[in-house]
Amino acid sequence: MKNSIVASAIVLTIFFQLGSHSASGQAAREFRGVIVSSQFELVPNLSFEVVTSQGTISVTTDREGSFSLEVPQGDLKAIIKGRNIETLEQTFGASDQINNVRLRINYLVASVDESVTITADTLSPEIELRNDAIYQNSLFARDDQTIFTLNAGINAGQHEGGGKSLEIRRFGFNTDHGGVNGGLKILIDNVQQNQGTQGHGQGYLGNLKSLSPELVKDVTIINGPFSAAYGDFSGLGVVQIALKESLPDVFTARIQGGSHNTVRGFFAYSPNWKGTDAFFAYEPSYTDGPFISPLEYRRDNISGNLTRRLSDDQSIGLKFNFGRNNFFSSGQIPLDLVADGSLDRFGAIDPENGGRVKIGSLSGSYRKEFASGATFKADLSVGRSLFDLYSNFTFNLADRVFGDEIQQHDSRLQQGSNVQFLQPYKLGNVQALFTVGGGFLLSQINVGLYPTVSRDPGRKFLPGNFDNANVLLTKANARVNNYSFYAQNMFAFFDGHLRVEAGLRYDHFGFDVDGYEFGALNPANPGFSECSPNTPQNCGDVLQGNYSDGKFQPKLAVAWSPFEIFPISFYANYGRGISSQDARGVVRNPDAPKISTTDFYQAGASYNARRVSIVVSSFLIDRSNEQVYIPDDGSIEFADPSRSYGFEIRNSIRFNRFLSFNGGLTQVIKAFYPGQFTSDGRRVVVDSAPKTVANGGLVFNELRGFNFSGNWRHINSYRLDGEDPSLKAAGHDVVDFYLTKRLKKWIDLNFAIDNVLNKRYYETQNFFESRVLPGEDSPIGERIHATPGYPFTVSVGVTFRFGTKN
Repeated sequence: MKNSIVASAIVLTIFFQLGSHSASGQAAREFRGVIVSSQFELVPNLSFEVVTSQGTISVTTDREGSFSLEVPQGDLKAIIKGRNIETLEQTFGASDQINNVRLRINYLVASVDESVTITADTLSPEIELRNDAIYQNSLFARDDQTIFTLNAGINAGQHEGGGKSLEIRRFGFNTDHGGVNGGLKILIDNVQQNQGTQGHGQGYLGNLKSLSPELVKDVTIINGPFSAAYGDFSGLGVVQIALKESLPDVFTARIQGGSHNTVRGFFAYSPNWKGTDAFFAYEPSYTDGPFISPLEYRRDNISGNLTRRLSDDQSIGLKFNFGRNNFFSSGQIPLDLVADGSLDRFGAIDPENGGRVKIGSLSGSYRKEFASGATFKADLSVGRSLFDLYSNFTFNLADRVFGDEIQQHDSRLQQGSNVQFLQPYKLGNVQALFTVGGGFLLSQINVGLYPTVSRDPGRKFLPGNFDNANVLLTKANARVNNYSFYAQNMFAFFDGHLRVEAGLRYDHFGFDVDGYEFGALNPANPGFSECSPNTPQNCGDVLQGNYSDGKFQPKLAVAWSPFEIFPISFYANYGRGISSQDARGVVRNPDAPKISTTDFYQAGASYNARRVSIVVSSFLIDRSNEQVYIPDDGSIEFADPSRSYGFEIRNSIRFNRFLSFNGGLTQVIKAFYPGQFTSDGRRVVVDSAPKTVANGGLVFNELRGFNFSGNWRHINSYRLDGEDPSLKAAGHDVVDFYLTKRLKKWIDLNFAIDNVLNKRYYETQNFFESRVLPGEDSPIGERIHATPGYPFTVSVGVTFRFGTKN
């Protein structure tokens, strides 16, 4: 009997255990899906809650916006809420399908106004994103490589092989060094990098030399002047670079070396202070480049941040950046001499070209979030820079004895401020966002152009040059003040399916110049009798005046996502951007326009599925005035109206969590001057910019500790003269490669090859007259001058990380 009872108990126990496992197996089910925005942007790293019959489970989306978890049988509720997100609660019944769920949220604040989390692989016509992965895993042997990572139809080329600012080309226009013909506005943490009335070109972007790529958090690229938050130089788009406030490790060190005597380091300390995000970083580098006359390019950058979190919704920050760079340059060399073998591709005619730069900036920020979802932001910055660039574009054209070397000088103090208030609100069931803001940028500049010999600025007063009108000396003190105000409102109709945004911006500029221009002797000048090298202002013409002007800039954008599940969206965008004139040009020609406008029209569609994203768009750009650089005095003047139109295609394919492909094509169909024709009836075209810009990249992420990528960039051959189709710059295709292997948790091995195929190509190319040799009998030639692209270049580095933070 006793044995029978024991046996029965064992059988019952096994039965109940099996029943329990069976019930548990029936109850456990997978809740799996993806979170997207109302425009089907994938939302990674978003934490939310799932309420079940057995309690609440917290879950976070992965890098592709996906989530997966086991939940018990019965009803469940997903609750999504967070910063800048409209709270979403969605209930699922016991019999509902939950294996492939798409949860759709609405942002209260758009990514262009405030940093919000959407994946960089998501595409739309007007905005592109870059995360910090490429800046963590790549080796940057040259500072221009940071711009190459942007792609987005942006073609950048070295202008003299090193320390000088890159030449930027986009949408069929040549912006020179970033500030003319529409301009490309670049900001770092909301501090404008384009320098107006600069010693070498309007909107000069040389300050980017002090940017350390390892500190980049993310990049937002606006493909046109579509946001009211940005004014001057924004005609062809805006690049907003956000830097990290803290690094993931307490100590970071990267040491690298490579071809052409290149060495570089990056050293950072990021303390783990309670309630404070901070880092202090130093980046030294040196390279000779591939040039026969060594570049001797030495750069040192120091950066830091202190951000104090006063509370969960309030912070105050302080950032600083100091940089210097000294370099020599081979300049732009005549390609006809390279072709006939008399000059090496990496040779030089005047090895004294180059420059020296010192820059520093200090900025403060304040952020306050309110319970209503409103955000207040204020930024204040002050910057100081010293710039001397030595160039010889035409060699011996104007001065047959001593050569045409010039020193372009720029010494400036700038103060800037931006204030912005964002208020989400509702009108019935319509979600809306109102943005209002304003700011100022005040610049006090000493700018000049001095004829030099071996970097000595006394060439104007050497024999034969004192009354030579072609040897120009200028100097001016300029004050350029820009005040702005803007307002923008966004409405999200039909549960976010239709988004309409309209804005208006106003910029006012003041131009104040006090200086002189000294070409030939001017006996009519009252101070002519006192003319001497010590008082050159008494020799030339007074350049003096005070003028002002202002422009309104309207903005309008519509985004429509007609389907609840099918991830396609349609877009239409319009924006007016502006470009200010060089203050010296304003004073010299006060009746000419002081501000040019860019009317940018864009229409397109995007498809954003979990693995595949593609965007197709068309654009039409009308410019009120092209801008022409006057090399004799370093200033800018306005020319005739222009027009460009074409299309763009971009894609992102995520094959799996390791492998992805990204590519883009910007095709300008035509860029021309309306109403202008050549003698044989052909349109006069906008020259000096490629019409086809393409890129592609195959990326492996975290594959057994490896990260590697192959990147290709392409431009077509393009016109260098608006009327003569035979004068063309050569296009190119360049392939770069990088690889990173994590050896231990605290050490990475880095390897990179630039120009893997050793392509022989040229970057910036220009057509103008020059005289190569001194003397009366040396011929003058119209020729193409160019800067050679770097050949096959190898970099190897090691990255150490100590003290990983939680």
